[in-house]
Amino acid sequence: MTLYTLHDSPLGELLLTGEESPGGTVLTSLSMPGRRGGPGIGPGMRRDERAFAVATARLDAYFAGRLTRFELPLSAAGSEFRQRVWRALDDIPYGTTTTYGALAERLGVPRAEIRALAAAVGANPLLLVRPCHRVVGADGSMRGYAAGVERKVRLLTHEGALQLLPVG
Repeated sequence: MTLYTLHDSPLGELLLTGEESPGGTVLTSLSMPGRRGGPGIGPGMRRDERAFAVATARLDAYFAGRLTRFELPLSAAGSEFRQRVWRALDDIPYGTTTTYGALAERLGVPRAEIRALAAAVGANPLLLVRPCHRVVGADGSMRGYAAGVERKVRLLTHEGALQLLPVG
């Protein structure tokens, strides 16, 4: 049975989905408002806030500045290549960024396949928990983010990876 909950955050209402397992709920997706291609709430899904109590407490701790790494049971459907890319996202330290090229080099992905790597990063179903927002362009530019570049900037600023300069 697919479970879900909605959780308020500084970035808007988050949708968490998961599957029941003998050890508890395994998180299968986390999406934000306006996410391109994000999951929705469908028939046969059951809302269950208690099933996501640990995940939502950790999200609250992250937004309060008390958590820098999510350690939750995760299970996202994807090809072996995507799974490899998504696992690599977990190793990008809080408060830092990396580039698509550096990520490709670390994974041994040929330069000709960087677009495939970027597509895998963009298809990450576990926004925020798997920190795809920490991947930026080679020139430091904010490349696309499934929940919008403005949210990517807010997350990186929250983590201290970006400094916003005062206007005026």
